[in-house]
Amino acid sequence: MRILLTGASGSIGAALAPALTDSGHDVRGFGRDPARVPASLDFVRGDAITGAGLDEALDGIEVAYFLIHSMEGDGRAGFEASERAAAENFAAAAGRAGVRRVVYLGGLVPQGEQLSRHLGSRLEVERILLASLPEAVALRASIVIGARSRSFRFMVHLVERMGVLPLPPWREHRTQPIDARDVGAFLLAAATTPHAAGGLSLDIAGPDLLTYGQMIERIADLMLVHRRSLRFGRNATTLVAPIAAAVAGEDTGFIAPLMESLASDLLPRDDRAAGLFGVRLHRFDRAVERALREWESHEPLAAR
Repeated sequence: MRILLTGASGSIGAALAPALTDSGHDVRGFGRDPARVPASLDFVRGDAITGAGLDEALDGIEVAYFLIHSMEGDGRAGFEASERAAAENFAAAAGRAGVRRVVYLGGLVPQGEQLSRHLGSRLEVERILLASLPEAVALRASIVIGARSRSFRFMVHLVERMGVLPLPPWREHRTQPIDARDVGAFLLAAATTPHAAGGLSLDIAGPDLLTYGQMIERIADLMLVHRRSLRFGRNATTLVAPIAAAVAGEDTGFIAPLMESLASDLLPRDDRAAGLFGVRLHRFDRAVERALREWESHEPLAAR
């Protein structure tokens, strides 16, 4: 099968590319910078936000992965406008090329709560793709546990670099983090699933339900360090986000929307995805242990 993979240089796409190739698919990459992907990958240079290169990239493609996220914006507009433009351009180009199936990875959304900018944008992209393509598959995930996952790396860096962990009220909100290996298995199966006629939106989640505070505490335990937590009652994301970003060596434009999304429970609508796609889920501790081993094979962790 001829497959287009956008976001091939990201944490999810970089792992998905060899899995697709090993499964016998013919994979083509698309993005702004070919230097960030393996030289062996067929690649078309372009920009989904402007639409440049999309028609060439989608020519002859049977399934396309839309793994484009623009949390920090692109300098031309806020990230919401950038993500909407990219989705609209991609859907239009896929339609012109006769592509029926696009696979998208978005985020879990709170039930009955106001959406953050980040999650609202992810949901808008999903709506655009599902409305435009007859066999679109949208998967929604919470925090991905993997050595290259930015949200996981953010939590690890906080544990690594702070002796006391300040935990605002969102520490009590719950979610179901998912192993990066399981995300890859869902994405791989989504290319050929027979369940996508008329479009399909599924929540994918790990088997463990944890509060954000428990997640951070478990990560500290698995890193073999002790960290005291300072629990306070005021949710001061605008004040805390720049400090947390500086400590973790991250961009505030990424951390602030991410922290805004922690303001409520993020739980799956149901648990049918694993059965439909035949994915065996990994427990949280196993996912963290594997991610930390992979991390340490490339760079040291000071807290260990």
